[in-house]
Amino acid sequence: MTTDRPAEERREGVHGAPGVGRESPTMAPGDTVRTHAGPGTGDGVGASAGAEPAWAGARRGADPASISFWLEDAGDDLSPRPRLDGSTDADVAILGAGFTGLWTALELLKREPSLRVVVLEREVAGFGASGRNGAWCSGELNISMDLLAERHGAEAARAVRRAMHDTVDEVGRAAAAEGIDAGFRKGGSLLVARGPAEEPALLATAAEYERFGFAEHCQVLDRTALDERLRVAGAVGGVFMPDCAAIHPGRLVRGLARAVEARGGVIHEATAVIDFTPRGGTPAGGRGGARRRSGPAVPPGSTATSGRERPGRAILHTRTGDVRADTIVLAGEAYLTQFPRLHRQLLPIYSLIVLTEPLTDTQWAEIGWAAHECVSSFRLTIDYLSRTPDGRILFGGRGAPYHYGSRIRASFDRDAATHAMLRRMLVRWFPSLRGIRFTHAWGGPLGMPRDWMPTFSYDPASGIASARGYTGHGVATSNLAGRTLADLITGRHTDLTGLPFVNHRSRDWEPEPLRWMGARFVQLSMMRLDRLADRRNRAPTGRSLAERLARH
Repeated sequence: MTTDRPAEERREGVHGAPGVGRESPTMAPGDTVRTHAGPGTGDGVGASAGAEPAWAGARRGADPASISFWLEDAGDDLSPRPRLDGSTDADVAILGAGFTGLWTALELLKREPSLRVVVLEREVAGFGASGRNGAWCSGELNISMDLLAERHGAEAARAVRRAMHDTVDEVGRAAAAEGIDAGFRKGGSLLVARGPAEEPALLATAAEYERFGFAEHCQVLDRTALDERLRVAGAVGGVFMPDCAAIHPGRLVRGLARAVEARGGVIHEATAVIDFTPRGGTPAGGRGGARRRSGPAVPPGSTATSGRERPGRAILHTRTGDVRADTIVLAGEAYLTQFPRLHRQLLPIYSLIVLTEPLTDTQWAEIGWAAHECVSSFRLTIDYLSRTPDGRILFGGRGAPYHYGSRIRASFDRDAATHAMLRRMLVRWFPSLRGIRFTHAWGGPLGMPRDWMPTFSYDPASGIASARGYTGHGVATSNLAGRTLADLITGRHTDLTGLPFVNHRSRDWEPEPLRWMGARFVQLSMMRLDRLADRRNRAPTGRSLAERLARH
C-alpha cells in the first residue's frame, strides 16, 4: 500500500500516529484470521461503476464469498448471473446491484409491474457496501437535525427524522413481504460514553432530540441502566435509541436480487459499466482511458416497452453492449467517483471491520447484550459494533487513510494496522474477551459528500437519476432512496419527494492535492483529539479547525 500514497504519508506511517503500525493484533497463539477483501458501515451500493483500471484488477477471479463474512454466510449461490451480451432497451437501467439499485428496482416494479428494468453489476449483487457493512439498519443520519434545520428549516429536519424512523420498520416489513430472512432484530441502538470525556457529547445528543420533539427516541441511561443492557469497561452512561435494527446484510441484499427477478427485473452480473450518456448527450469516457466496445446496434426506431420514452435515450455503456433507457439510475455510491463527471462529488473513505468467533453462553452472560442493540461510542473517530445472528461480535471503525486521487483498490480493503487497532479496541471494551479468536477481517469504501447530505435526484430532461452520499448510514437510507426515486421516476408526488434530499447537489470536493491534504489533516487530527481526550478525561472543545471542518 505504501507505494500508492504520497511520500509525506509514507513517512508518517499508515495513520500518522506513533506506534500504531507496530503493535500486534490481540490474538491467541495459533489463531488465524480469514482476511476478506472487501465497506464498513457504509451501505447501499453496487460496485459496478467506473473504468476498469481504477480498482478492479486485484479482484479479478476472486471468490465472492471472500469479500466479507456476510456474503460467505449468505447461504446463496454467489456464481455471477449471465453478463450483458449485446445492446438492449429498457424503461429503466440501473447501475449497481446493491441496496440502492435493488430497492429502486423493486419499488419501480411494485408501482408499475410492466416496466422493463435492467440492473448492471460489475461483480455480483452485494459486492459493495451492501455486502460488507456493520449490520446497522439505523434511523440516524450523519447530518444532524441542527444542521438540517439551519439549511432547510426545523420542520424539514423533523420530516427527515420521521422518514428515517419509519424506514427502519419499512425495511423489516418489506423484507418479510418478499420472503427474505434478513435476520432483522429491532433492538435499538446504544451510544456509550466510555469515560467522562464523552459525557458532553451524550448530553448534547439528548438535548438535540428534546429540542426537536423526539425526546422519546433518545433515552439517557446512567451507568446502572446501561449495565442492565450491556457491560462496557470504563462506561459512565449512554443513550438508548429504539429506531435501529441489526440485520444480516448479505442475506438481505441477495434476497432483494431474487425479489427483483421474481417481479420481472433482469440483473446482469460480471458486467462493468464504463461510462454513461445522458439523453441527447455524449459519453464522457471512463477514468483511466477505458474505451467501450459496443455490442450490436439497437435497430432504428426501437422503443422501450412502456412507450413513454422522450426523444433520445440515456445510455449505460459496457464493453459488451449498451443499455438504452428512458431513465438510468446511478447507484454506485463511492464507486461513482471513478466517473469523471462525479469524481469530486464524493470522498471515498475506507471503513474496516473485524469479527470474532461465536461467543460462549458464559461470555455472553458476562457482557449482557441480550437485546441485540447496535452499539457505538461518542469518539470523534467512528466506531461501531453489532451482534451477529450466530453470536459473534462485529467491531468496525474508521482509521484507514484516504488515498490520494480518490483511488479505490481492492488492496485498500485490507489495512493491517487498522484491523489490529480494532481488535485491541474490542478487548478494551470487553476485557473478559482477552484471547478471543478473530476469524474474519474486511473493509471497503463508503461515499462522503462535501456537506454530509445525501442526494436523491432525478432529472427528466437528461434521463439520469441517482442516490448517493450516505457516509456509512446506507442500510436504511438506501431503502428510503429507492422508494423516493421510484416515486420521482413514475411521476408521483408524495411526502418522500418533498424531503430536502430530493434533487440536492452537494458542492464538489476540492481538487488534489488539496483534497488529500484536507482529508488526511482531519483524519489525523480526530485521532489525536481522541487520544488527548482519553488521556486527560476531558472532552474536545469543538473549537479546533478539524472539528469545525467536520461539523455535521
